[in-house]
Amino acid sequence: MDAGMIIEWVIKAIAILIFCTAGFAYTTLYERKVLARMQVRWGPNRAGPLASLQPVADGIKLIFKEELIPANADKLVFIAAPIITVIPALIITGVVPWGNEIVLFGRTIKLYLADINVAILYIMSITSISVYGITLAGWSSNNKYATLGGLRATSQMISYELALGLSFVGPILIAGSMSLRDIVLAQENIPFILIQPLGAIIFMIATIAEVNRAPFDMPEAEQELTAGYHTEYSGMKFALFFMAEYIKMIAVSTIGATLFLGGYYGPFVDQLPWLGPIYLIAKVVILLYGLIWIRATLPRIRYDRLMAFGWKILFPLALLNVMLTAIGVVIFGGE
Repeated sequence: MDAGMIIEWVIKAIAILIFCTAGFAYTTLYERKVLARMQVRWGPNRAGPLASLQPVADGIKLIFKEELIPANADKLVFIAAPIITVIPALIITGVVPWGNEIVLFGRTIKLYLADINVAILYIMSITSISVYGITLAGWSSNNKYATLGGLRATSQMISYELALGLSFVGPILIAGSMSLRDIVLAQENIPFILIQPLGAIIFMIATIAEVNRAPFDMPEAEQELTAGYHTEYSGMKFALFFMAEYIKMIAVSTIGATLFLGGYYGPFVDQLPWLGPIYLIAKVVILLYGLIWIRATLPRIRYDRLMAFGWKILFPLALLNVMLTAIGVVIFGGE
C-alpha cells in the first residue's frame, strides 16, 4: 500500500464528512423552505441572499446558547450520548459508491471510499448503534419524559429494524451480492424500484421510523413528552442530536437511491463519469423532498398503532416480498 493510496482515502473520507455536515446545514434550510411553500408562507428570507446564510446564523446561535447539565444526571453518559448518536450517522455512507472511476492528474480515482462485499451488513450494524445514544440520553438525564422517549426509541427500533433488514434482501437476491457497487451495476438497464416496488416502499417507511421522523417521531413527541429524550439538552449538545437526525435523513436517502433508483447511473454516465455524483445527489434531493412532504402531510399516529403497524403489517409484507423475490429469482434468474 503506497502513500498515495492512503492520501486518496483520507481525502475521500474528509470529502464525505464535509458533504454530510454541509448537507445537514442546508437540508434544514431546504426543509424550512419546502414546508413554508406547502403552508403558503415565506419561511426563512432574511439571512443572506435567498436565506443562504440561515444555517450559519442558526449555528452561531446554538454555539452561544447556555450549556445546561441537570444536577442529578449521569454527567459522563449525558455528555457522551450525543456523540454516540452522531458518529454512526457520519460513517454510514462510507460504503456508498458515488460513481465510476475517473482519471485525475494522470491517476485513476475511484469515486467511492470502500467497496466491501458485506456493505449491507455494515449499514445494518451501524444503523443499530445510534439508538444506544438516544436511549442513553434519555436514561442519563434523570427525567421521566426523557426516559420514556429513550424507551420508545428502543422499542420502535426493534419493531422497524426487522422490516428494514428484510427490505435489503430483495436487491441482494436480484444482484447476487451484498456490495452496494454490485447492486448499482445490476441496475444499469433497469432500476430495482420497478422490480421491487413493495421493497422500496417498505424501505422508505422503515427508514422514516428509524430516523424518528414524523409521523413516527414518538421518541420526541412534544405533546406527550415535552421533547422526549433530548428534553434536558441545550446548546451544542442539542445541536448534535439535531445534526444526527438530518445527516441520517441524507444517509438513508443516499442508500435508498443506491438500492432502488440506480444509484449514480444515468444518461451518458459511462462516457462522462463526473455525472455520477450529480445524478446521485439529484436522486437524494428528490427523496429528501418526499420525507419533508410526508412530515408536512401526515399527523403523528398513536404509539400503540405505530407498534402494531410495524409488527402486524410491515413485517409480514417484508417477509412476503422476500418470498416473492426469491421465487422470481429462481424462475427468471438473477443477474
